[in-house]
Amino acid sequence: MAKSIMFQGTASDAGKTLFTLALCRIYSQQGYRVAPFKSQNMASDSYKIEGEAEIALAQALQAEAAGINPETCMNPILMKPQGDNNSKIFINGSPIKSMSAAEYFSQKDKLLQAIKISLNILKDKYQLIVLEGGGNPAEVNLRDKDLVNMKVAALADAPVILIADIERGGVFASTIGTLDLLEPSERKRVKGIIINKFHGNPEYFKEGKEQIEELTDLPVLGVMPFIEELSIPDEDSCGQQREKLDYNATSYSERLKNYDRLAQKFKTYIDFEKLEEIIFNQEFSNE
Repeated sequence: MAKSIMFQGTASDAGKTLFTLALCRIYSQQGYRVAPFKSQNMASDSYKIEGEAEIALAQALQAEAAGINPETCMNPILMKPQGDNNSKIFINGSPIKSMSAAEYFSQKDKLLQAIKISLNILKDKYQLIVLEGGGNPAEVNLRDKDLVNMKVAALADAPVILIADIERGGVFASTIGTLDLLEPSERKRVKGIIINKFHGNPEYFKEGKEQIEELTDLPVLGVMPFIEELSIPDEDSCGQQREKLDYNATSYSERLKNYDRLAQKFKTYIDFEKLEEIIFNQEFSNE
């Protein structure tokens, strides 16, 4: 049976996309059949698979890092912003129509079914699914509309790693606040924390790391330094778009080098042994 792991964040652009890509790269190089999955992505950047089929560019790059061809089931719902609070909706790669937020959420049951089917397809084909969440999982006003965070983690029976963006400031409040606002069953899924985008020597945050561990009773798996030279489009298109790694700006060989560099950074700064234990030894109840 396929194993799974999910990266969620304290905010959009916390680093979920890059970490998903890095883990896909690492396990692909170790010989695993690994695939990325993001149930719902709001993004202006898309990748055409065949004909009119489109998925978010980020998931196409993650698939490339995993050494596999992009598939529509890796991003069953794509939302392309069109202005005036409307988005063009793609389901399983196919364009459906432009919808307002209200109309979109009125289709929740249909959308959730598309997510389940796509996830099951990947589970049948791959040994490991690396899931990416969206925004913050503790938006209490959107909990009943969730199609990308804890609802999907439960569907995949996935442990969750929470990524906290220290560059924005307020890393203690955003981390602890997120965990405190989760439902008890959701909180149980969170098995570790990663501090991302640290400027300077990560060793300087040793005391902060210990304080977060004491306050949350969760391991901080690592403090990842800010990586200025590598960026791919994150969800919601609201992060600062630095140097985009896309299919047009770089050659295939250059992209592979970037994937390898990111994977090496991940292995250098993250407690990979502890992460592997979380991935392969955790069992949950989906009740």
